[in-house]
Amino acid sequence: MLELIQVVGFGLLMFIPLTNPLTTVALLLGLSGDMTNDERNHQSNMTCIYVFIIMVVSFYCGQIVMNTFGISIPGLRIAGGLIVAFIGFRMLFPQQPVHKTPEADAKKKEPSNNIAFVPLAMPSTAGPGTIAMIISMASTVQNDGYDVSTWVIYTASILVPLLLCIILWFCMRSAGSIMRLIGKSGIEATSRIMGFLLVCMGTQFIINGILELIHSYTQS
Repeated sequence: MLELIQVVGFGLLMFIPLTNPLTTVALLLGLSGDMTNDERNHQSNMTCIYVFIIMVVSFYCGQIVMNTFGISIPGLRIAGGLIVAFIGFRMLFPQQPVHKTPEADAKKKEPSNNIAFVPLAMPSTAGPGTIAMIISMASTVQNDGYDVSTWVIYTASILVPLLLCIILWFCMRSAGSIMRLIGKSGIEATSRIMGFLLVCMGTQFIINGILELIHSYTQS
């Protein structure tokens, strides 16, 4: 049980900066101005469901996708690292407010109020960086293995997305209170801190991919 707690805790520390719930809160507030409280709560619930499905499917089906398209693990790590670092740079040096992204602008022009899947779940929360990291971790587990029990890994693959979605749900349902408490400047400061962490994670991701690529070529 202690092993499971450690793995789940590590997973949460890794994915919270990447999913960045506060950014999703700001996006929700920017897109739900014309919604009632019940409609906003419904969008929050559906967003969490979509995020959970995306993360779990990425973990269990990512290897199949990689094999189908002939993508190597080092290639995925380098590509994923570039994506994660790019997202981090955008959070560190934002070009525009989060509620004025192209996805958000497109949603504002649509008559539908369905914003749960796009842009709240994807790309705001479970975006390309999150998916790439999940697939890379799953591939590493299945190919290299860890000194961790199998049941712990596969239990954590459900618990980590579930706990992340609970955190996201709580933040989204408390969006108004969070905004009043820390304000826009607080959300921007938090986003920059998490952006710096993502740049570091993405850089390490790229380094690991390059080292593994060199290692595979030197052995062949």
